[in-house]
Amino acid sequence: MESIEFYDITETRLKRIAWLSSRDSNKEFHQLMHLFNEESLKVCFRELQGNKAIGTDGISKSDYGSQLDENIGDLVSRMKSMSYRPQAVRQVLIPKEGKVNAYRSLGVSCFEDKIIQRMTQKVLESIYEPLFLDCSYGFRPGRGCHDAVRKLYQYLFSNVVETVLDVDLSKYFSSIDHKELEAILREKIKDKKFMRYIIRMFKAGTLSKDELKVSDEGVVEGSMASPILSNIFAHYVIDQWFENTVKKHCRGKADVFRYCDDMVVCCQYQQDAERVKKALAKRLARYKLKMNEDKTHYVGFSKILYRRGKSQGTFDFLGFKFYLGRSRNGIVIPKVRTSGSRIRSKLKKVNQWAKEIRNKYRLKQIWEMFCVKLQGHVRYYGVSFNDRGVNLFLDKAKILMFKWLNRRSQKRSFDWEKFNLFLLRNPLPKVKIYHKLFFNSPAR
Repeated sequence: MESIEFYDITETRLKRIAWLSSRDSNKEFHQLMHLFNEESLKVCFRELQGNKAIGTDGISKSDYGSQLDENIGDLVSRMKSMSYRPQAVRQVLIPKEGKVNAYRSLGVSCFEDKIIQRMTQKVLESIYEPLFLDCSYGFRPGRGCHDAVRKLYQYLFSNVVETVLDVDLSKYFSSIDHKELEAILREKIKDKKFMRYIIRMFKAGTLSKDELKVSDEGVVEGSMASPILSNIFAHYVIDQWFENTVKKHCRGKADVFRYCDDMVVCCQYQQDAERVKKALAKRLARYKLKMNEDKTHYVGFSKILYRRGKSQGTFDFLGFKFYLGRSRNGIVIPKVRTSGSRIRSKLKKVNQWAKEIRNKYRLKQIWEMFCVKLQGHVRYYGVSFNDRGVNLFLDKAKILMFKWLNRRSQKRSFDWEKFNLFLLRNPLPKVKIYHKLFFNSPAR
């Protein structure tokens, strides 16, 4: 009961910070460290998942929780005396979706550091979430990938768009300059102790193959506080600048849609898209970020020209390919389907998984796990217009599974006739539109 009471007190304080921030965009915050108390950190402990990877200290959630009161009490005491220092983050390389020999660096923090990161995330979100613009969707409460896809689709449907600028930010997370980010944070955060801990978080370093690397740039992907920090940086460097400066200098209408570092700019005129690209490159360079010139490109997306028989381009956003087509009534409208690179990447993973698991479990268990994986794909890619793309993936995945089930032993388990009978008794997930791009969807 006491824990719930303190939780309510902390939540009330965070909500008041958010209210003050929403009322005054220039509001400064001088006292924040009192939010890092024993009860609030215990709440953060309970919110963390226990099955995540373990950091360099080798301590799991169950280990830390075995003496929770003593550990949290000691942590708060060290924070008050400024003797708490975040430990180095363990680096893990994850293959990038749809890219060959390309990896994303993720960081695994020590469990105690995750608790502090979680509370830091809550504090920063309370201050900055009321200030973020509607064009930003990544890692924000109540917003997700499908919200971004839906809003982009509706914009392309309702507005005259001649050109889409498909922007590729080069190594965004690892390029964020600590000094620049610190300067942005100090504009609103005047609590010196809180800022000292933020800076210590930056300087904790990354441990890769027993080698400690400390850099003046980059926020660690995988850290609890990294998403909000990267959003704060992008808000000031890109979103706010685009809203207050770029739009005023465009001849026609222009809007940006950004999910973390995945970003597209829709322009009414080609000339505006060209000017935006040049200005954006200079803006990013000013803050030590870089646009990937080879992958950033213009995409013709004019419904008027398409009606006249002139082919238009396509672009990818959050795993979906946007293109122009015709509805059943012959009206030119934007459509979406699963990105080809995503299909190839997902099928490659299915193939590898089926190869590795084919002899580890019984057929029924394998098939149940297979269907769960396919259901996840259907739920994400089940959007308006994409039923054919989802069906294509399911068919190809089914063929891969048929191949590997027949290699469980020297004797073939199935021929196609038996396999089809097996499918009748154990059907694959059905294709379903889980995310309508229009609540009153137009004729397709």
